[in-house]
Amino acid sequence: MYAITIPEPGGPEALVWAEVPDPVPGEGEVLVEVVASAVNRADLLQRQGFYDPPPGTSPYPGLECSGRIAALGPGVAGWAVGDEVCALLAGGGYAEKVVVPAGQLLPVPEGVDLATAAALPEVVCTVWSNIFMIAHLRPGETLLVHGGASGIGTMAIQLAKAVGARVAVTAGGPVKLARCAELGADILIDYREQDFVEELAKATDGVGADVILDIVGAKYLERNVKALAVSGRLVVIGLQGGVKGELNLGALLAKRAAVMATTLRARPVDEKAAIVAAVREHVWPLIGAGRVRPVVDRTLPLNDAAEGHRALESGTHVGKVLLLAPQN
Repeated sequence: MYAITIPEPGGPEALVWAEVPDPVPGEGEVLVEVVASAVNRADLLQRQGFYDPPPGTSPYPGLECSGRIAALGPGVAGWAVGDEVCALLAGGGYAEKVVVPAGQLLPVPEGVDLATAAALPEVVCTVWSNIFMIAHLRPGETLLVHGGASGIGTMAIQLAKAVGARVAVTAGGPVKLARCAELGADILIDYREQDFVEELAKATDGVGADVILDIVGAKYLERNVKALAVSGRLVVIGLQGGVKGELNLGALLAKRAAVMATTLRARPVDEKAAIVAAVREHVWPLIGAGRVRPVVDRTLPLNDAAEGHRALESGTHVGKVLLLAPQN
């Protein structure tokens, strides 16, 4: 088969489409012929040499894919060769074939075509596990999403609205904020021109956000704590603004608030399977009913993954950038 390899870390040009050995499914795994994958920030970090795959997983980038099951490993039940699926991966999505633990497979949801389904697994599992399974967002609460126009952000807006929460977002510029509003965001903050702590305070009569989903990290830590409501929960899932910040524990104590930080890629297989099962139970019906939908900015050939990385790095996209395997 062919896959996107990274012979040496570097810029987008470091991504090389090369012939590599076919993967073989082991116990509890399936082999998927890839129809599409998607570009995530983690892929950019891996390309640059900053985010190695977990031990024993595929060395190729790609944290999600859609395709058809080509073979079943020993001990797999409930799936058949030919089934159309999408999958959460630890890596390997930028390839013609990938091996997936059976517990990380999802059927293609009703109303979504097979290629577009590649835009779902990583963002939906990230959003559901962090906002609902960890931070326990409830109806009537306020969620602040940093990077509202990103793949994560566009899904977080929709899922939070679907459960009856109020949603605030930060994004860069009126075009992106308008797209967030179309998806249901209630409070629109241009981080280039406005202070999100002040704007959120105005919009909530000084109460703040019950839950904050943060992709920035250290740069926003102090301000995020200020923006939290009493008993608020800050969940950090990205470090685009650095890894070290100063935390005022007094402010945290005064608000009886919590700060949590999580990753999805390195979690054990059984934890990922539990998240995928929760997503299938709670989110797939919302997608089937048309209340939640994948947001795709553009589609590119998989063997031109470098252009997909440039698109994500440009910061001009809204939603997901998809990569189509050559047979498509």
